[in-house]
Amino acid sequence: MSGKRKAPSSDDNPNADICDFLTELADYERNVSRNIHKYNAYRNAAAAIAKHPTRIKSGTEAKELKGVGTKIGDKIDEILKTGKLEKIEKIRADDTNVAINLLTRVSGIGPAKARQLVEEYKITSLDDLRKQENLLNHHQRIGLKHFDDFEKRISREEIEEIEALLKKHITAIDPEYIVTICGSYRRGAKTSGDVDTLVTHPSYVSQDSGGGTGKKNNEVSKRLLNRVVERLRTKHLITDTLSQGDTKFMGVCQLSSDLPYRRLDIRVLPHDQYFCGILYFTGSDLFNKNMRAHALQEGFTLNEYCIRPVGTTGVPGEPLAVSSEEDIFDYINYSFKEPHERNL
Repeated sequence: MSGKRKAPSSDDNPNADICDFLTELADYERNVSRNIHKYNAYRNAAAAIAKHPTRIKSGTEAKELKGVGTKIGDKIDEILKTGKLEKIEKIRADDTNVAINLLTRVSGIGPAKARQLVEEYKITSLDDLRKQENLLNHHQRIGLKHFDDFEKRISREEIEEIEALLKKHITAIDPEYIVTICGSYRRGAKTSGDVDTLVTHPSYVSQDSGGGTGKKNNEVSKRLLNRVVERLRTKHLITDTLSQGDTKFMGVCQLSSDLPYRRLDIRVLPHDQYFCGILYFTGSDLFNKNMRAHALQEGFTLNEYCIRPVGTTGVPGEPLAVSSEEDIFDYINYSFKEPHERNL
């Protein structure tokens, strides 16, 4: 849910160097070239290689993995033979490229803003940026303030402590609140980039079949979210707010003064959409894509809000009742996968 996507974790990854090169190329394509197709290609390849259990010995071997094409295979051959990539050497030699990539690592600064800062204000370093914080909005200033901490990955043990406190404080408001941390943490990762939290309450349900909630329900979700955020702020778990709307909070948390500040997102979902939301926000992206494709083959449409049957006219029907993730798998005749089995 976080706006900043970090590189695939290098936990026990024998191909971490290859993943780092591909992620650097992906960042360049997103932030400088603004080529989202190439960005996704490099990200998908890096993710596939990160999951490969042994050292890749050639581009040909890499191309056997889903998501690694011929051009990326050629680049992997170059990395293995020379230990570097000519394209990356050229990127690193361009000061503008380097500066834009650096600034986009600040939470809240996108590619367009980064380019503006570099080209109009000649900002090429974080020190330059700190001298002109007046050019930044609230979110960006907090991102700059906690830049070093946000760059660090969060251990599973630390997220487990955060999870315990979230559940303790939120259910103390009302025991009917349900709290789930999703993302790579729920899939069993040893480290994560941020803490993505979903919350629901039986008093909050959807009002229409399209995934919307209606004005009245927005007031319900806003009240539920405000109560959660205020409680966590009072308990000194939340330290900063980046943004807060009717259904989503983006901010900063810290377990104790001797530990890093961490990115925390909290999203309130309608109770009847909660398990479709958990499935979606747990991922992985590729697993979700494959599952949605299978659902269509079985005559259903599946998204982060609901699952609906698709009739012979091709028009989706009313959302089906879902009281667990298992229900979704059963509807589409798909073998249930535990979260740790969804790391595609």
